[in-house]
Amino acid sequence: MACGMKLLLVAIALSLVLNTQHFVQGEPQVPCFFIFGDSVSDNGNNNLLPTFAKVNYSPYGVDFPQGPTGRFCNGRNIVDVLAELLGFDNYIPPFAYANGSEIVKGVNYASGAAGIRKESGSQLGACISMGEQLKNHRTTVLRIIDILGKRSLAKKHLNKCLYSVGMGSNDYINNYFLPQYYQTSQKYTLEEYAEVLIKQYTQQILRLRQYGARKVSLVGLGLIGCTPDAIKTYGTNGSSCVEKLNNASQQFNQKLVTLVDELNTNFTDSKFIYVNSYEMGSGDPTLVGFKVLDAGCCEVDEYGQCAPDITPCQNRTDYVFWDGFHPSEASNLITASRTYSAYNASDTYPMDISHLVQLQLEPQVTSI
Repeated sequence: MACGMKLLLVAIALSLVLNTQHFVQGEPQVPCFFIFGDSVSDNGNNNLLPTFAKVNYSPYGVDFPQGPTGRFCNGRNIVDVLAELLGFDNYIPPFAYANGSEIVKGVNYASGAAGIRKESGSQLGACISMGEQLKNHRTTVLRIIDILGKRSLAKKHLNKCLYSVGMGSNDYINNYFLPQYYQTSQKYTLEEYAEVLIKQYTQQILRLRQYGARKVSLVGLGLIGCTPDAIKTYGTNGSSCVEKLNNASQQFNQKLVTLVDELNTNFTDSKFIYVNSYEMGSGDPTLVGFKVLDAGCCEVDEYGQCAPDITPCQNRTDYVFWDGFHPSEASNLITASRTYSAYNASDTYPMDISHLVQLQLEPQVTSI
């Protein structure tokens, strides 16, 4: 990573960290922002669920204005920062708490431990799979039709929104690589499993499009073998990370890029982009100021989450990871910035979010 990139990313991170007025003034670049995903994006949907995968307690939120909210982070997550960069005057509310007319500006459906497959993450308790998140979105769409008064107005509105979808990590971390709970690794090779996941994911993305989505960001899997929990659980056999987990990410991502190409070919009234989380995480983190790469900032429990009410590290901007699995706010600032405005050509494909939201797409008759 070049020195110029180091300086750029440090400047981006510092400007966002030091910006006490988090939100851009004026109209947002899109009228609404809908979010589907797992714990990387969850901002409170798991709080009321019977699950170990929830974090509405201290020290989570130590750097967030409202304290512990259910975000798996010390501060803002990636979609929070994206909402700021897009110009929204508030963070996108979780489906569990969203009500009234605020849903017209977007809803966050993400759920910790959730995956493409319904059973993924279930060893931790309840979670909201991608299929269930789509059902929740259908409920939101019907509410928006009621609020706007006409189905045609709702369709026009929903066609202009940005949709972020980031799923798949838990289908490996909390499914395939846990043979004591799941049979997928006995039924499928890694290559076969990636194909099975992408087939199911394709149907889910097509359903989202049926509900009006036209500008969709599909977030690829990151380096799931480089988390502190993965290194502790599996060992690295002399490598810096757990190679079999990272190989799984790469196989899934290769098929996801192919899916993006197919969707863009088949639906000229829509645009799908791929966010290359894996490549963004592959550089040397020390070049952008991180000092601790293989440990979280807080003391973790048996689930890799921060132990309740234990004081975390003070130098949080030095840490890539906040707990055993999840990136720190400092990491999220850089990832969100590069997702919104790509620094390297490989960060996003075929364009970044800042260009995606500017597209004027020709409408096509579709039911919602």
